[in-house]
Amino acid sequence: MHEPQPEIQHFAKNWQQQLAEAFNNIKDLCRYLHLAPDDLPVSAVAAENFPLRVPLSFAACIEKGNPNDPLLRQILPVNEELNIYPGFSHDPVGDLASATQTGVLHKYHGRVLLINTGSCAINCRYCFRRNFPYADLQLSKQKEDAAIQAIQDDATISEVILSGGDPLLLSDARLARLIQQLNNIEHLQRIRIHSRLPIVLPARITDELINSLKLSAKQIIIITHCNHANEISDRVVTACNSLKNSGITLFNQAVLLKGVNDNAKALCNLSEQLFSHGIIPYYLHLLDKATGTGHFKVSEQDALVLIQQVQAALPGYLVPKLVKEQAGAASKQAIF
Repeated sequence: MHEPQPEIQHFAKNWQQQLAEAFNNIKDLCRYLHLAPDDLPVSAVAAENFPLRVPLSFAACIEKGNPNDPLLRQILPVNEELNIYPGFSHDPVGDLASATQTGVLHKYHGRVLLINTGSCAINCRYCFRRNFPYADLQLSKQKEDAAIQAIQDDATISEVILSGGDPLLLSDARLARLIQQLNNIEHLQRIRIHSRLPIVLPARITDELINSLKLSAKQIIIITHCNHANEISDRVVTACNSLKNSGITLFNQAVLLKGVNDNAKALCNLSEQLFSHGIIPYYLHLLDKATGTGHFKVSEQDALVLIQQVQAALPGYLVPKLVKEQAGAASKQAIF
């Protein structure tokens, strides 16, 4: 089936233009998906608390006319976000307690995380940083030098993680500058980039971006974030192939989400699809308990049953590690 003409015109634009044209209005999104807002549990208040933002490249993967589509559930502001769930908070993984004065998050031995930007191409409703004070902790260009110096001064650090928001929303020039600064730190071995953009805005994976990443003398690892096989469009495959063919190692981390991927068939299909396109299914996270996300929770007991079903169906290298993050712990906590 051919794409409608407006979609063809949209996907011919560069990634910045595609990002600027992302859906930010519930009615516009519903109109595109052939859904009636009045028939959905949408919440204008939830959208005020955490705005809707969905690139067309992701929306195009949602089944038209299906109010229960697993991709739609990930991005639609709904009434359930306003419910209060015990144990859920604005800082569920202890990011604020691990932040240093230089803007570096140092939670685990040998690794530090830089909040490079507070912006994302898509606002996932389950986001654990949906309430994060980015204005206080994201690295401005001025703070960046202090963070680099702090890493330089700590020889125990072997890996720097670029996070956000989404670090691939930085310009190619800014990324190249940051990579060059990290290249000069002798004890660093790897640069890890956590990004949803190869999945939700694959147009961002340009030749210019890849050339910027190739400047690294350190090993580059990209952690994609894909929760359901339906997110893997032809455009996503092309983007990930470009990264893989440039020598970049690709891993995926998914979040176990009620109503999205909380069945063995969906998880098996996700692992199969990822691996067939050169992405290793690495982590399956239990939901981080951020305020506004409780309706996505799958219990640890149910999660364990699911991953055992996945293990029974797939070879071991396709079974992601089931983990949870606990504030103050020395590492991710393995459940299976």
